[in-house]
Amino acid sequence: MSAVQRWNSMVEAEHVQSERMRRHEPPPADHWQPHAHRFKPDRWGADAPLLERLERELQPNYTLMDVGAGAGRLCLPLSFHCRQVVAVEPSPSMVQILDEQVTELSIYNVSIVQATWEDALVDSADIVLCCHVLYVVKEIEGFVRKLAAHARETVMVVLFDSSPQASIYPIWKRVHGVDRLSLPALPEFLEVLSELGVDPAVEMLPPQQARGFDGQEQALEELTRRLYLAPGSPEVADLGAALPDLLEEVDGALTIKGSQPHRPALVSWRP
Repeated sequence: MSAVQRWNSMVEAEHVQSERMRRHEPPPADHWQPHAHRFKPDRWGADAPLLERLERELQPNYTLMDVGAGAGRLCLPLSFHCRQVVAVEPSPSMVQILDEQVTELSIYNVSIVQATWEDALVDSADIVLCCHVLYVVKEIEGFVRKLAAHARETVMVVLFDSSPQASIYPIWKRVHGVDRLSLPALPEFLEVLSELGVDPAVEMLPPQQARGFDGQEQALEELTRRLYLAPGSPEVADLGAALPDLLEEVDGALTIKGSQPHRPALVSWRP
């Protein structure tokens, strides 16, 4: 099996398992709608190390394309360091918050394209950025080739060394009785690039603790969704009773016991 085939099969297998566990309801039309508000530009500095690194790649006359821009955590701060930003984002809830932030912050050099990257009709940019998006891309080769085709200077991809949801895998097995199938991440992506003839620069960034919960109520709500449990079901009641043993407080937030910080990497190449 080629690296591209392995990537695609991992994503497909994970999606099939998710749909099998989501027996009680169809998949949401907008996956991000319940928690898009949590992805506003961070005014408390959690994104500062990555932003400082990305800023070094920008010049005042550059254009930046942010593929999977979300609510603008990266592209809005970066807009102050370049001439123009094109934010490509398919989620209506993310786009709504992004648009509100553009207005609230009086940012005039950001244009928003609401579309998947596969369907987006956009011009080239000096730098094409894609941050924590690739894990769920089913057809990785076409996606990556389109990134490269739209970058005049550099493609920059940020992703973790393991699946972003890895911290809940032990709870998944406890609830469902089977191992959670993992999404591809940095190791698989580097194999894909090698197969496509790309020799990128890889820079490991500071470790990043998994996003915590504000309290047990929020933890139960989020884990119910991530584990595809039916609200009000006996499984949710059992999970709620087990939460005190599954969570611990780290830096003022509740996190899953034993979860390790993610290690992000900046993967870049000139097309």
